[in-house]
Formats: sequence, structure tokens, C-alpha cells
Amino acid sequence: MVYKFFNKNLAQSLTCCMLCGGASGEFGICSACTGELPVLNCGCRYCALPLAAAKNSICAGCIQRPPAYTKISAAWQYAFPINHLIQRFKYHRDLAAGDSLTQLAARQLWPPEDTPDLLTPIPLHWRRYWQRGYNQAQLIASGLGRHWDIPVELRLLRKTTSTKTQSQLSRNQRLKNLSESFTVRREIQGAHIGLVDDVVTTGATLEATTRQLLAAGAKKVSAFVLARTP
Repeated sequence: MVYKFFNKNLAQSLTCCMLCGGASGEFGICSACTGELPVLNCGCRYCALPLAAAKNSICAGCIQRPPAYTKISAAWQYAFPINHLIQRFKYHRDLAAGDSLTQLAARQLWPPEDTPDLLTPIPLHWRRYWQRGYNQAQLIASGLGRHWDIPVELRLLRKTTSTKTQSQLSRNQRLKNLSESFTVRREIQGAHIGLVDDVVTTGATLEATTRQLLAAGAKKVSAFVLARTP
């Protein structure tokens, strides 16, 4: 029910910009506000960490510990007003905000350097899903797949254990927290998988799921997210 509602492009029906209250733009946000969104123009070529250097630079963390995934593509930095919209979408059931962000991100991130064979979202444990009522990553993946004409497999990954909240943990603590908490439901021999999530902080969740996908036969894994934290 949620997916059907989200897929009707809620933002298209808005008459007022959800940020400034002026006349709505193409995706529920006026052109002036869209132009002020914190686009991630320069980030690490692997993990998308915002950098001051030129494009295709590599952050110190990825030099020391190259990630299992090939690349993270992020539309924006996790800064105002993107962080505000994502929080509304993720925690307050504002599906119109999620729809706007997904459509804008689809345009911002296309075309990728290497198009994946299919997209799949980072899963929620069933307890978290029951509490929230939806998985925001599933909604984003569905929207990106529709815009890009790429197949989406919503249940390829499964979260088997209910892990502690990640927000206050370091990267190493997150990796330990996520160890063996994801499984892949089928073999994916030779496939290029595109993981989808809302925000990347340390990359630990993407690292953990990538390792499982590679173990299940994936050729490589890339990721697409709305925003990257500093």
C-alpha cells in the first residue's frame, strides 16, 4: 500500500514548495531552492566523503582500507535542507519529501559510470520495519529503478539480526555491530549490484552488505544514496 502511494509521484501534486512555501517546482521544490541544495560536487572516488581537493581524489580512510564496494554515488552532502527533508521522510512519514528527493537524485546521479544489472535496497530488520511501517531505502530504490529503467529486487538482502542503533558508533564499532547480520536470498553470479540507501555516514552498512553480495557471487557492488555526511 505504501509503495503504490509513493509511486504516484506525490511531489508532482504539490502546489507550494516544501522548503520556502512559494510556487512548487517540477518535483515539489521550487527552482530557487533546488539551486541551493548542497550538491556533492567533490568527494572521495570510492566512499564519496566530501573533499576539498579535485574530483577523483581518494580519502585517507580508503587509501588505508580500500572498501569492498566499487563506488558510492551520493547526490548531496548531508547538510541543510537535505538533512531536514531526509529526517521528515525517514522518521515522520513524509512520503512527499521522499518522493521529491528520489526524483531529484535520479536526475542528479544519472547516468552512472557503470550501470548496475539491478538495484536492491539496504533492508530493515522486521522489528524496525514494523515500528516505522516502511523501509525508506525500498522506496528510494523503487523510484530510482523506475526512472532509470533498471530492475529492482526489494528482497534480495535480508536483515537477520536486530542490531543496536548505529548513529553514535565508530566505523569499527559499526562493522562489529553489523557482522553477519545480513544474508543474501539467492545466488547472483556475475551480477553488478547497485545498493540503495538514504544516507551514508561511515559506510559500514554498505561494507557489510557488499561483502555478503560478493560472497554470493556478485561481480561487483556499487551504491547510490541521497546524501553523504561530512
